[in-house]
Amino acid sequence: MAETAVPVCAVADLPPGGVKSFDIEGERIAIYNIEGTFYATEAYCTHAAADLGDGMLEGDVVECSLHFGAFHVPSGKAVQAPCFTDLKIFRTEVRDGRVFVDLSSTGAGAT
Repeated sequence: MAETAVPVCAVADLPPGGVKSFDIEGERIAIYNIEGTFYATEAYCTHAAADLGDGMLEGDVVECSLHFGAFHVPSGKAVQAPCFTDLKIFRTEVRDGRVFVDLSSTGAGAT
């Protein structure tokens, strides 16, 4: 992972099936734990800017709590109206019990 990766949270802070948003270097990022693999996307829904950290994670799809649009987390693809614009995704890595995110790696997924 690039030297620009920053620690976000402890692995223990986000159980499987969980999603939580964090402020990282001036950006709001949502971190997801899908069956032990961690993913990161921009946190705000591309439809109405609701925080996806407040959304419902079902499998690998997060549903926005405001208008119920949804996104496929690993790819960032919008999969349910009223969302049509994909989310930015970021590369993640787990190291020493912590989740790291590389904000310079837009478009790359989990490792």
